[in-house]
Amino acid sequence: MTPKQLIFDLPSRTVLGRGDFFVSQSNTIALSLIEDWRNWPGGKHILSGPQGSGKTHLAHVWAELSSAKIISAHDLCRHENTALMQTNLIVEDVPDIGGNRAAQEQLFHLHNLFAAEQRFLLFTGRGAPRHWNIALPDLASRLHGARNAVLYEPDDLLFSALLAKLFADRQVYPAPDMIQFLVARLERSFAAAQHFVEKLDAAALREQRPMTRSFASKVLSADNGSEY
Repeated sequence: MTPKQLIFDLPSRTVLGRGDFFVSQSNTIALSLIEDWRNWPGGKHILSGPQGSGKTHLAHVWAELSSAKIISAHDLCRHENTALMQTNLIVEDVPDIGGNRAAQEQLFHLHNLFAAEQRFLLFTGRGAPRHWNIALPDLASRLHGARNAVLYEPDDLLFSALLAKLFADRQVYPAPDMIQFLVARLERSFAAAQHFVEKLDAAALREQRPMTRSFASKVLSADNGSEY
């Protein structure tokens, strides 16, 4: 048996600029509301959607537009509110603090401080805010009162662009026919696309195979628990 190639798990370079955010029907409204940030009601906004739907990418787009700082919700308690008040702020993955009373109380006070200072807040999370399991009533009411832009699962155009970008982040540039082949066969979700691109790239490195449609088909058809 031919020895497998050793694989070094080098990180891919994820590009999160505005020029790399592909616009389609599934995200055009969310993008337009982000770009209109100076007119957000109450100076706050929610960006929701499934895992990998582009929330972080769009949050980085807004961070660049508004000079905002980005922080994950579960890291809130590691910072003083005064330190977070220096600029506009993005709080990512708010549902992660659903069981953390202290973090919820800090986010509630932070919300009020930002409103008083007329600074802007962007919250992100999976699903609708009413499903975020926020137990603090005052915070829940503030979140429910914020306008929510939803990122949906990708249509054909966006899914094609997503696959091309995920490959490009790994410095891989497959032929267009392979992208079309995958669009027709992969589960239509951002998470599935991310998982398969990682799997295919690792398999190609291990087998020392070119990134072709036939090889992608082989990886797609592999049984669960196989070498791929």
